[in-house]
Amino acid sequence: MDIRQLTYFVAVFDHANLSHAASHLAVAQSAISHHIANLESEMGTPLFIRKPRGMEPTAAGHKLYDHAKLILAAISRAEMDMLGASEEIAGEFAVGLPYSVMKGIGVPLMQAILTDFPKVRLSIVEGLSGTTHAGLISSEVDLALFYNPRKDPRVTLEPVLEEEILCVGRPSVISTSRDPISFEDLARLPVLLLRHGASSRALIDRPGLLNRLEANAPLQLNSVSGIINGMLAGLGCTIAPQVFVREQLQAGLLHSRQVIRPSLSRNLFLGYRRDYPSNRRFEAMKDLVLGLIEKEVSSRAWEADFHHRKTGLPGRTSHKLSI
Repeated sequence: MDIRQLTYFVAVFDHANLSHAASHLAVAQSAISHHIANLESEMGTPLFIRKPRGMEPTAAGHKLYDHAKLILAAISRAEMDMLGASEEIAGEFAVGLPYSVMKGIGVPLMQAILTDFPKVRLSIVEGLSGTTHAGLISSEVDLALFYNPRKDPRVTLEPVLEEEILCVGRPSVISTSRDPISFEDLARLPVLLLRHGASSRALIDRPGLLNRLEANAPLQLNSVSGIINGMLAGLGCTIAPQVFVREQLQAGLLHSRQVIRPSLSRNLFLGYRRDYPSNRRFEAMKDLVLGLIEKEVSSRAWEADFHHRKTGLPGRTSHKLSI
């Protein structure tokens, strides 16, 4: 097994077609077919089922794909580390951001990259906290932010901020009152929620309270835009931080009320793989993301308490939380 075989294998897996993979890699289709056949011979098992319209991975193919992605990502990082030994900050970097963080710093982050780091090719992968964590584990992103993460020995976590969770909806659903609403009263309202699992856990890391809301939820979606549009249509309310619906609150389209007895909050963490190598590009991107979040919080555009303390290189800090 060599790097070329793995590269060709991943391309065929991703494109599910030999000719499309060959076009993507700018190599002859026969060469890819030859290397795939050799790889299957070395593995002692078929990796694809050949069909008239493409290549369907076998169970062994799926298993090898996970390993191949990690191996190729590690090789790419090694190459970038060697290039990053110079003073210039350049190369590819991928950041995973949940929806709320994208709302908070997405545009400033893009502007800063174009202005201050023109030789960095930044990929921003937006998703729910559960998917950004998965992207980090699979090395699809180099750095990720997520809410209320589960313990994972492969990931180093650094606390970033804590933000209050509000009851948000049309006044016709939650009333025009600016008084706090008790959780008991909130649970009686039609609450639109993200589906159970990592997505909803990112909002409330208290299973008992979450179960009570889910029991009366008329709709559960894995769509942020679906929840926002549902609220705007008056179909229900939701629980969310201020930054989640900042524009709608400012425009008077939605109304918010503090939740009490108990009050609700969630914690944002920055995470990276514990085996990720230290380099200047990583530190620059990490500092940029944290600096933008701190600026948003300081200006009160993002209503939260910023908790992050400046740390050193990965694996060399005394304040970070490795779980």
